[in-house]
Amino acid sequence: MTALRVVVADDSVLLREGLVRVLTEAGVEVVGSYGDGEAMLESLPDVAPGLLVLDVRMPPTFRDEGVRAAISARKLLPGVGILLLSQYVEVAYARELLSDGSGGVGYLLKDRVASLADLQDAIERIAAGGTVLDPEVVSQLLGRRHDPLESLTPREREVLTLMAEGRTNAAIAQSLFIGTGAVEKNVTAIFQKLGLDDSGTDHRRVLAVLAWLQR
Repeated sequence: MTALRVVVADDSVLLREGLVRVLTEAGVEVVGSYGDGEAMLESLPDVAPGLLVLDVRMPPTFRDEGVRAAISARKLLPGVGILLLSQYVEVAYARELLSDGSGGVGYLLKDRVASLADLQDAIERIAAGGTVLDPEVVSQLLGRRHDPLESLTPREREVLTLMAEGRTNAAIAQSLFIGTGAVEKNVTAIFQKLGLDDSGTDHRRVLAVLAWLQR
């Protein structure tokens, strides 16, 4: 099986080289390593990666260059997987990336990449078109709101929280110690309560996560 082609962009040489090493150990092929988003974007047509791993804050302003570069990259390579890394929880960036909706996306805290297993799991799910949110991002979202979706039951909120982390129905069932049928029932109820009809094109799991973030 052909290894996933990945590009890394981080202004810290130490962190960038560390990411390259960890990603290589995770079984992917790192085809580019850059210190800023502009250099990365210039290289994309030549290296044609399947997934980008970017720091949120890079030169010149160290604010949201990684997010801007990710959005621009999607225009050059529609559907390319995006994994944003950040030192801190910055919910607005997670929301902006998710709203694109044209490929797998992830938002992890940098501490998370210390675990090879967690990083490999995230990469595989993003490459498959999934959505991965760091559990700490989800936790802070929950802590900042009072009953953000009042119509959901406690169990439905648990299921939606795990959906926001990018978990499949099978993984949610394992985490909550319930059957997959029960998970499917809760997911269906979430879709109904959020008014997410099956249009045949929209990814309702992503739309449900967006509804959670936007409330």
